[in-house]
Amino acid sequence: MPDSKLTVVLVHGAWAECASWTEIILPLQKQGFGVVCAPIPLTSLSDDVGALDRVLARIGGDIVLVGHAYAGAVIGATKNERVKLLVYVAALAPDEGETVAEVFYREPPHAQAPKLAPDDGGFIWMPPEGFEHAFAQDAAPDVKSVLLATQRPINVKCIQEKAPRPLWKDKPVWFLVAEYDRMIPVTTQQFQAARMGATVRVHAVDHSPMLTAPRKVVDVLLEAIRTTCKNA
Repeated sequence: MPDSKLTVVLVHGAWAECASWTEIILPLQKQGFGVVCAPIPLTSLSDDVGALDRVLARIGGDIVLVGHAYAGAVIGATKNERVKLLVYVAALAPDEGETVAEVFYREPPHAQAPKLAPDDGGFIWMPPEGFEHAFAQDAAPDVKSVLLATQRPINVKCIQEKAPRPLWKDKPVWFLVAEYDRMIPVTTQQFQAARMGATVRVHAVDHSPMLTAPRKVVDVLLEAIRTTCKNA
């Protein structure tokens, strides 16, 4: 695992996997940063935080946490003292005692947002039209096909478990607001960013800009790191 002065840890959200960060990894590595993608099981918030913490324990030096969508709740729940910065990419950030569902459903859904419901095992799958029209509507058809084929469902326990005191109350926070997000309303993103006291960058991108506008994501990450982290 990277043992550089600074490692960027990328955490995927629901219906995704580490490969969703592929276009972000090399640009960050070329800037001299260590980069790790943390796989999370999407079985409960506690399980996912435990999985992230196991990854962080294997990394030396300072850490920047980056979370997309649901993963915002996960990066906010770790207690690792070496985390120097949190970056939210069109993400969810519940406060202490709040659930992901409460944040996700605080505003009416977009007209083209998918209808989601758990299966008999409590797992929520993204329907094909969800990838087509909301999760990454600006992606190329081949990218959407791969997303559908490789999706990882999220268990309802993830969004029903109350969050602990979030790390964003104690660490610098940046937030990339996705103006064309059809999964998490823009007003919800803006509400969260304001509540967190985050430095905000707004871009005309869909819910998954690491897939559809990776250069914009990289630019925000580099600005956040260089502004916040000494010797970066």
